[in-house]
Amino acid sequence: MRTLRRPTALAAALIVALPLSGCGIFGEDSGPRDVATQFVAAFAGGDGVTAASHTDAPDSAKALMDQVRERLKPATVQASVIEVAEAGDADQTTARYSITWDLGKGRNWTYESAFELRRGDDAWRVHWAPSVLHPKLSTGQSLAVQALESPLAPVLDRDGTPLLAPIRVISVLFEKAKAGDADAVATTLATALSRFDKAITKKSILDGAAKAPAHTVVTLRETDYAQVKTAIYELPGVRFTSETRLLAPDRTFAPALVPTIRKQVEEVVSGKAGWRVHTVDSTGAEVEELFAQDAEPADAVRTVLSVKTQKAAENALKSEKNAAMLVAIQPSTGEVLAVAQNPAADKQGQLALTGRYPPGSTFKVVTAAAAIDSGLVKADTKVGCPATTTVDGRVIPNSNKFDKGTVPLHTAFAFSCNTTFADLAVKMEPGTLTGMAARLGVGVDFVIPGVTTITGAVPPAEDVVERAEDGFGQGKVVASPFGMALMTSTVASGRMLPPTLMSGASTEANMTPELVPDAVLAPVRQMMREVITGGTSTVLNRFDGLHGKTGTAQFGDGTRSHGWFVGFRGDLAFAVLVVDGGTSGRAVSATGRFLDGVG
Repeated sequence: MRTLRRPTALAAALIVALPLSGCGIFGEDSGPRDVATQFVAAFAGGDGVTAASHTDAPDSAKALMDQVRERLKPATVQASVIEVAEAGDADQTTARYSITWDLGKGRNWTYESAFELRRGDDAWRVHWAPSVLHPKLSTGQSLAVQALESPLAPVLDRDGTPLLAPIRVISVLFEKAKAGDADAVATTLATALSRFDKAITKKSILDGAAKAPAHTVVTLRETDYAQVKTAIYELPGVRFTSETRLLAPDRTFAPALVPTIRKQVEEVVSGKAGWRVHTVDSTGAEVEELFAQDAEPADAVRTVLSVKTQKAAENALKSEKNAAMLVAIQPSTGEVLAVAQNPAADKQGQLALTGRYPPGSTFKVVTAAAAIDSGLVKADTKVGCPATTTVDGRVIPNSNKFDKGTVPLHTAFAFSCNTTFADLAVKMEPGTLTGMAARLGVGVDFVIPGVTTITGAVPPAEDVVERAEDGFGQGKVVASPFGMALMTSTVASGRMLPPTLMSGASTEANMTPELVPDAVLAPVRQMMREVITGGTSTVLNRFDGLHGKTGTAQFGDGTRSHGWFVGFRGDLAFAVLVVDGGTSGRAVSATGRFLDGVG
């Protein structure tokens, strides 16, 4: 038999575009090439009726073509006849064609198949067999497509330690309508699941079921689910679903920080899904794979956090009953090493990053830098540290009204003389503290990929009383632990580096503060060192090279105080806050535990 030439693209396009009905556009005398072309075009266009009419088994052909199309759900199908062997005077011949299934989402499956054409009494027909659609498709079989999910990429810390990893979780759902004795089932569920969340009670389960037909009671890690499976698996009205999520290896790890990181990376950790096409039998069981495109996992995402530092920070706060927070930054890079909160703080949100608290005497770092920078004093300038000072009728006392008389500025700083720093602030211009705070990082707004932050606010103080109070961190000055850690980091490194959380990501700021000269910061560092060696934090003197500043910040009616400690040691800067801690003592103790933990 001679082989006919493949029609030109223009001719093929014209054939597909013309109406297809009956025995075809060429009438009853249509040849095998015409019938093959009409069949292929109708099938590709989703016209099962017309395509089937060109076969010798229309009912069977239409049923399978419709079923295959329903299973594959193509966006489009393109098909064209490659060649048809000329029949001459014979009553049968063969056609070969190419077909491309566009299954959406960039999934294209192309292959060649062939079919017989037979001449009957009235016309040529496609001799129907499942292999017409695919050469490996047999009687009683169909086609199916399956998605191959790409495994989620892990999120790593600066050292390559997993921060978030793909973990299988099981959701426990309660359907009251199928539970029978719903009260009894809810009681059993609550008894088994309350160990993971004390908020899970019989009442909470029944209340949830009243709002939704299938109420999700809890979602558990696979290891936790295994502990209670035998107690809940056979309960009527209880069913389970599973999925893979990016979770911290330890469920208590950075609960205030992990959700924001997960949200930041969710679009880049999924990778590219794979897919496969296979034949299935009448029961839906797979018979043979026809095509497969492997999933392409995404690259691991890196953060600049340190799991070791984070855990040390969390352990340092664990024993605190009051809300407590710790933020650590690497001064040489501005990279955020840890953002830790204890459970009491976690219940109130991301306080470590966005809380606004009076910084108390830790703000004397700003006041000292501003006073030296403006030429008011030097580190060894003699200043008064009386028990109290009065500013425009406002009596400002030292803690417990201690009196150091006249001492060098560095001594007044080490012993945290409120009176000294109130008097210095009064001598400054209204915006001087505002400007210095911003140069050190407090009051600057950042857009940091992966996290939302507030550094604090230091509004210019026209009123001298307010300015005096600002001088020792009261008044209208507020800051977050993040802001105070950034301030300390800037003092340590000599420049305010934009803080970052995600490796390779850029941070934007609403201003570019002027650098603070080292001639200003060097004496401030020396004063912070003296706080440890002979001032208010000698208990921490066992940590070589530690520089710091304590802070007690009154709030409310003035009878209660927050406790602060800020410091740096080597390439580690940090701020610790114990809310309503009374004094700085608890923050100092937490600092000791933290530094022991980081080693």
